[in-house]
Amino acid sequence: MTYENMTRRRVLCYGDSNTYGYDPVRDGRYGDDERYPMVLQNLLGDGWSVVEEGLPGRTAVFDDAITEGMNGLALITPILMSHAPLDTVTIMLGTNDSKNRFDCSSYLISLGIVRLVKKALHTECWRDNANPDVLVIVPPSITPEYDKLKFREEMGPGCHERCAGIAAQLKPMLEGMAHVRFLDANTLPGAGCSDVDGMHMTLEAHKVLAKALQKELTGSTL
Repeated sequence: MTYENMTRRRVLCYGDSNTYGYDPVRDGRYGDDERYPMVLQNLLGDGWSVVEEGLPGRTAVFDDAITEGMNGLALITPILMSHAPLDTVTIMLGTNDSKNRFDCSSYLISLGIVRLVKKALHTECWRDNANPDVLVIVPPSITPEYDKLKFREEMGPGCHERCAGIAAQLKPMLEGMAHVRFLDANTLPGAGCSDVDGMHMTLEAHKVLAKALQKELTGSTL
């Protein structure tokens, strides 16, 4: 299938509540001009189209017995195909895979993300059968303080240790994979989690991440 009349470059942001834009302060959702995919859209301008695909609770690969439909691996193919043609897909998952009930190490969480990436690479969503472009983002790690805050019961113990270990495990797994890029949000100054719950990005973090993504997508030196 060709898409000659669709010239804007299309980016789909696939993620969980941080991509959805959950606001822990208001227990709601950040506004259209605050969530990182929409901030990214504004930074990129009219030649680009950024698609938000964030679902609170989404995992990379796990079915959740508490809430159905959370398995990112099970849903990624129809989601990507429904938004074709795509030029880039960003994937920022792993936080929910760290929940205690999944009993999963940083290493196994990273293996799940790699499996998800491979599925995205081979989905028939890419513009005019061009090379795929997947940008994997390690989300800001849950802080140790989360264990005293509002989501402690839902997440369970040990989440911050598992999150903190993802980047070191995941990066070497992705090295050498064609058409895959890597960004660790934990290396971006200001891209941290809220003091309210210790796991969701602050308003400032959404801006910081959007600017980093703009640089990745355009080669900008901003």
